[in-house]
Amino acid sequence: MLKIKSLLKKAYYINNIKVEKFNKNKKRLKVGVMGGTFNPIHNAHLLVAQCAKENYSLDKVVFIPTGNPPHKKTCDINSINRYEMVILAIMDNDNFLCLDFEIKKEGYSYTYDTLKYLKEFYDIDLYFIVGADSIYQIETWKNFEKNFELSSFIASTRLENINYEDRINYLNKKYNANILISYTPRFDISSTMIRENIKNKKSIKYIVPDNVKNYIFYNNLYAKGE
Repeated sequence: MLKIKSLLKKAYYINNIKVEKFNKNKKRLKVGVMGGTFNPIHNAHLLVAQCAKENYSLDKVVFIPTGNPPHKKTCDINSINRYEMVILAIMDNDNFLCLDFEIKKEGYSYTYDTLKYLKEFYDIDLYFIVGADSIYQIETWKNFEKNFELSSFIASTRLENINYEDRINYLNKKYNANILISYTPRFDISSTMIRENIKNKKSIKYIVPDNVKNYIFYNNLYAKGE
């Protein structure tokens, strides 16, 4: 197994190549956007992204770690650690890439600002991927009506979960939005659970990618809790 420093160097190289190709692309692409703190990124994040890609024939999925999200307390783990875990997690998937502009900006990270940035710099069709529960709070988001103008939304839900069709139909009709459902197999994982497992010296194997697991332990992340 490659030592984590060598593996991380390789992950940076691979992601830089992906981003360079993405920046130079001339074809109009369908691009999924996965935003989040990724504190840490885990296998459920990757499954949600892959299902959305397959369900709606997305060309790429872009992961964008947040810098300072307004709806969550400041992360104890710095943004570089979270970014590095993402590029380690997606390094073997040619259709996943990670952009770092949010972690470089000052102030809060809002969905509207991210979508506006992407539309200004890229000629792409956007599909913002969210957990289906988010559609009940989406009207409280900054400039939420403009979000609908900038991007379609893919609401990810487990196969056996409640029906979201009434809420989606309401939003689509009232705001001329394009909210779609992506069904994902049940996979009960959360970043909070992972942090608790590490704090309590429980295994996180098969919950996060091995590259991420090795990075967490190499850097002694989450050992003292949140």
